[in-house]
Amino acid sequence: MKRFLTLWLAPALSLALQVSPVHAQSAEDVERLEQRAEDIVSAMGGEAVYDEVFTDQFVEAVPAAQFTAIKGQIESQFGALIGVESVEAATPNGANIAIRFERGLASGQFTLESGEPFEVTGFLLTDVQPIGDSVEQLLADLAALPGETGVLITSLADGIEPRAASNADRQFAIGSTFKIYVLSALAHSIAAGERDWDDVVHLSERSYPSGQLQEWPLGSPLTLHTLATLMISNSDNTATDQLIAELGREAVEAELVAAGHSDPSATLPFLTTREMFLLKSTTNIDPAQYLSSDLDWRRDALEFLGDVEPDMAQVMAAFTGGPNLIEIEWFASPADLARLLQRLAALEDDTALGVLAVNPSMSDTMRAEWDYAGYKGGSEPGVLNLTWLLYDEADGWQIVTLSWNNPEDELDNARLEMLGMRAIALAKGAASD
Repeated sequence: MKRFLTLWLAPALSLALQVSPVHAQSAEDVERLEQRAEDIVSAMGGEAVYDEVFTDQFVEAVPAAQFTAIKGQIESQFGALIGVESVEAATPNGANIAIRFERGLASGQFTLESGEPFEVTGFLLTDVQPIGDSVEQLLADLAALPGETGVLITSLADGIEPRAASNADRQFAIGSTFKIYVLSALAHSIAAGERDWDDVVHLSERSYPSGQLQEWPLGSPLTLHTLATLMISNSDNTATDQLIAELGREAVEAELVAAGHSDPSATLPFLTTREMFLLKSTTNIDPAQYLSSDLDWRRDALEFLGDVEPDMAQVMAAFTGGPNLIEIEWFASPADLARLLQRLAALEDDTALGVLAVNPSMSDTMRAEWDYAGYKGGSEPGVLNLTWLLYDEADGWQIVTLSWNNPEDELDNARLEMLGMRAIALAKGAASD
């Protein structure tokens, strides 16, 4: 996913940018593009008439209130809108634009109609680079979120103090970020000679979205490499459950311990995604009893769920009405995730690291600042985690991880995602601090 950028910067502004064939721009073209750039920013600030700047098609797709809300999301993290920083004509009716906020520079593209009145037909922001940000400001903005939050920005080298830390030892529900534990268990099994990335298994598990393998025929042949890639890059739940079945639940639980998890008890037994869905959506097992029972009782309960088959509507309904039993989850502290990624990086398995890097979840501009960027995040109502493993020659291995839990209300994913972009920017130079 470059998902986060299209979600937190301009989810509805991603109208098709219709760019004319490239040829020389006249002075009149350039002047028109520069004026429309100013008009876009004026519309952002509420100083221009929205439907006189954008075409009717754009206004229908992106109402003025939604446009203003997106601008508000950016301002909440990067300070007040200041104005146009630069405009670079790309075609007679299209340009690259940079918009300055107090603590950030947003960049993207826009296009105009090819004739009078040359209204804006497409506008897409693709990146925001922090400017003049600080750890103190990041921590304050994170602490201001409702619920409980934690962050850790740290080098994986020994003896270096974290660049930023808040609630780094607190246990948080982490959603699908738990899949890094499965990836690490698989990579260590392969390193031990027990398996190979090219090994083929036949699909025997079926979970619920996200993902696509839940729609594939049982018996479909898949390599371990393919399953791992789908699990991490697309957060495919069926691929995850298939790998847990292949490795064995006990092996993944052993990885939890081997990776130095500080409090495994809330995460044991290590749930498959299907089991998590069923515990929260059916009445076959009393959730309160599950949470209060010992490990053996929980294991028996999960075995019982193997024969339960709710329909999709029943399962999906359990995740559409706000937070639902976020105590039944996978848990880790920011420091636990740092230890896990340190263990994974130490394997020096290019395949495992490549799987983690398929979807770095950052802009191309930010990605270009690192020699390596791996990512996994997780979410359900009331739960959000963003975790990056980063490397460059100057800074060495860095981890950036943010968690946010609130059992009382939905989370504003865009706010944490913007905080994540700021945290990545602050990680540069962390090794020398």
